[in-house]
Amino acid sequence: MFKLYYAPGTCALASHIALQEAGAAYTTERLDFKSNQQNSPEYLAVNPKGRVPSLVTDRGILTETPAMLAFIAQSFPQAKLAPLDDAFAFAQVQAFNSYLCSTVHVAHAHKGRGYRWATDEASFADMKRMVPKSVGASFALIERNMLKGPWVMGETYTICDPYLFTLSEWLEGDSVDLSTLPKVMDHRKRMSERPAVQKVLAEEKS
Repeated sequence: MFKLYYAPGTCALASHIALQEAGAAYTTERLDFKSNQQNSPEYLAVNPKGRVPSLVTDRGILTETPAMLAFIAQSFPQAKLAPLDDAFAFAQVQAFNSYLCSTVHVAHAHKGRGYRWATDEASFADMKRMVPKSVGASFALIERNMLKGPWVMGETYTICDPYLFTLSEWLEGDSVDLSTLPKVMDHRKRMSERPAVQKVLAEEKS
């Protein structure tokens, strides 16, 4: 039995969906970011980074979405959430998810978390103004070169798909022009129709 710590509207959604898709036995615990619960002593004992997601397993606690997604895929090979028997194809999955983590999510974070990189309020405003361009450019690259279709890796659904879906849910808030991303929007619609996604979204929004 796993335990997933998450907060609604965060990248933890990707791992939540993957657990559901894998048929894993898991429980969830929701953190209230408005009350700064992620920095409470109780949660910092789980994840000293003070962020979500965190996944409690029988071997210890995992953090960082790409690592958690790979772990879920490898723990439930029967779910076929990654090309586990092909080292190069699995590396391609990891490359895509690493890009979402290290580039796309970081660009998005400049909108509301400028204090991570600067101290001047004017700098925060400047970073926020840049978000539509930086996030838009990242998604333009995904649209043009990385999303094979209908799923990220082509005909087969993988752990890349819930991660892309999660970050694409933030596009409106980042003021990115959705009309420039038809493949990404088609992917988002396709994802929203999956039973596992619908179940997880219903829980996170309840």
